Parts: sequence; C-alpha cells; structure tokens
Amino acid sequence: MDRSNGYDGVAAEFLARRGRGRSVGIGVSEVRKWAGKLPRGASVIDLGCGPGFPITEVLVAEGLEVFGVDAAPSMIEAFRRNLPNTPVVWEAVEDSRFFDRKFDGAVAWGLMFLLSEEDQRQLIRKLAGILEAGGRLLFTSPAVPVAWNDVMTEMESRSLGSEEYRLLLIEAGFAEIDEYEDVGQNHYFDAIKAGVAGAPRDNG
Repeated sequence: MDRSNGYDGVAAEFLARRGRGRSVGIGVSEVRKWAGKLPRGASVIDLGCGPGFPITEVLVAEGLEVFGVDAAPSMIEAFRRNLPNTPVVWEAVEDSRFFDRKFDGAVAWGLMFLLSEEDQRQLIRKLAGILEAGGRLLFTSPAVPVAWNDVMTEMESRSLGSEEYRLLLIEAGFAEIDEYEDVGQNHYFDAIKAGVAGAPRDNG
C-alpha cells in the first residue's frame, strides 16, 4: 500500500514543478506570519514536509526548531539534500510516532485532504495530543465539504469542510480557531490548543 497517497510515484514531476524557488510561492507569506507568532526556538513539526521547501525552509528561517515527516522516500531524500541539518523521518502521518515528543506548533500544508475522512479525524486528535498547552496548529483544506481527484496523482482527495473541522478542533481541545485564505485560494485553519502558551516572540 502506498502510504504517500501517490506522491512517491510522481515525485520527479512534483520536484520539477516546485523548482528551487527558495522562500517564495503560494503559502509562504501565511506560514511566515504564523511562525512569527511562536517564540524563537519553538519546536514545530511539519507533516507532509515534502522536499523541505518552501514551507519547511520558511519555518527554519524564522528561527524555529523544525522536524519533518513525510511518507514518500523520494521526498525524504530531497529534504535531506535541501535541509541537511533539519531532522526528518520517513513515516506516514497516520502511523507516525512524531519523534516521541511534544511540540509548540504543527503544520500540515497541503496534506489533510489527502487522507481518508477517518484518518483526518484521528490526525486532529493525535495532533492535539502532541502539542503543548497553548500550542498552535495550522493546516489547509477547502472550506466546503468536497471530494475531487488530485491533479498530479489522480487519487481522491476530500475536505470535511469548515463546520466539521471546527467541531473536531473544539472536541480535541483547541480554544481559538481562525480561518483565512491565501492568493492561491488555499483555505487555512489556524488553531490554538487550550492552556497557557510560552513566552511570545520579541520582534523588536
């Protein structure tokens, strides 16, 4: 069974399309703003990290301690070439041990909707369990419940929609949930786990 949801098979095409445009592209601005809300040195896990750019690279550039997880071995190889000093593991998020630790933040950019409906529900619960009190979760998925075929892999993708995602986040212990979109019409869910967060970043 392909735990990469078809992406290992299209890795060469994916990497060619993505190019090596460092810290540029759709989603970079939103992820950078999100990262700026965490204290410098905060630990963040990047789920479905792919080759490490542009998303992981932005997190690293913002002074965060980043850990990557991806189910495609070809993506892991590219990640290790691009970010050799950033730890990464070859695991499907559904099975991952998440480095056997807790984090201050978690990012799942372009990943959630690749999973089955039940795996999405379970992942949100698991992420709540590995985040510290006050930890932040950022993921993308369409705001409306919808299913479609991925343009590269032709495998089915599915969004549970804002209403269900919000209910799942609240049930999992997230107290604040914001939603917004980027210029590429990616829809973001930005949630904070209940509890007291660490010291805010000093951007002055």
